[in-house]
Amino acid sequence: MKHLASTRSPEEYSALIENLRDFIDTEVIPRESLSTAHDGAEVRRTSQALNDLATARGLSGPRARREDGGLELSWTECCAYLEQAGRSFLGPLALGCAPPTQPDVFALERLATPAQRERYLLPLLRGERASCFAMTEPSPGVGSDPRMLSATARRTADGWQIDGHKWFISGAMKADFAIVVARTESGPSWFLVDMDTPGFQIVRDIPTMEPFDIGGHAEILLQGCKVSADALIGEEGQGMAHSQLRLEGARLFHCMRYIGLASRAMSIAQDYALRRESQGVKLAEHQMVQAMVADAHIQLYASRQVVLDVARRLDEGDSIRHHSSMAKVFVSEAVYQVADSAVQICGALGISEDIPLSMILRMLRPFRIYDGASEVHRAAIARRALHHGLTP
Repeated sequence: MKHLASTRSPEEYSALIENLRDFIDTEVIPRESLSTAHDGAEVRRTSQALNDLATARGLSGPRARREDGGLELSWTECCAYLEQAGRSFLGPLALGCAPPTQPDVFALERLATPAQRERYLLPLLRGERASCFAMTEPSPGVGSDPRMLSATARRTADGWQIDGHKWFISGAMKADFAIVVARTESGPSWFLVDMDTPGFQIVRDIPTMEPFDIGGHAEILLQGCKVSADALIGEEGQGMAHSQLRLEGARLFHCMRYIGLASRAMSIAQDYALRRESQGVKLAEHQMVQAMVADAHIQLYASRQVVLDVARRLDEGDSIRHHSSMAKVFVSEAVYQVADSAVQICGALGISEDIPLSMILRMLRPFRIYDGASEVHRAAIARRALHHGLTP
């Protein structure tokens, strides 16, 4: 099914992007406090204040429907929008397009019942509630291999009982509800679980390398956690298909945002190279520095083209499973290399927290693991190519 294109004129879209660029430059980046980057509560307070400012400027969820307060952008239009939003650590949070909210919204818009829409999706879109997606488990549970899902959900007289152990659940420390993936008799299934449900316990917030916390990475125990029959999302046994639906959009949004963050990193490095002298000349005059700058521009240009192609395919209603895997691997590795080069150009200053570069590097590194490790995607890409006769 072909997706609906935006009804905006090119002029209206250009004005929207310019409004967003100005908002990020004048409101969001100035509020980034590197000294409180590891203070989750302060980051959330700042993000909420910025969200109010964004709403006042007509900037909000890019994919959400207009009647739900969103911009209803096409996937192609999201490329420039998310790149601008992603230039700041706080941009996606301020604009309601940060994970896990954005991919959860994308999935619930397609799978939620009318009652689930009223109770969970609409408050999520309005910023009144926060979500998390609980699938990953400690060994021997599910990680990169979805067949290893160990959490279970069994039918009871009036609903379901869920038992399981989850960890690295992004956003769970600030979430009001979770989308829990558990195995039923029919196979993996999705359930909506309010965080205050008896039997749902947050064990701890697992520290990670990322600054500007978006809600932590919780370890969760579900022990005799009972939910009503209408907590089931979509069709029982179709949890893996639902997860694939969620991940395709999530991967693309990650790519868009992180292109913006990597671009900012290289801009900082270029400015530094034009000021700093070494061996009697500016760093910018050294050919090795010039090579790093040139390679960064090449990598970012290629990344934008890859993401734009996948976005166009989504707008046409095509399956993007193969192409989104290739985009995710390419972009996740390219943006990290760009940020790494930016740190190298800036030397000791680059690894400090006096400027944002080391934090950008730490934000980008996990993307090679999140939403499927590069090695897992490469294996899947190769299997499809070899067994389905795909030509490069």
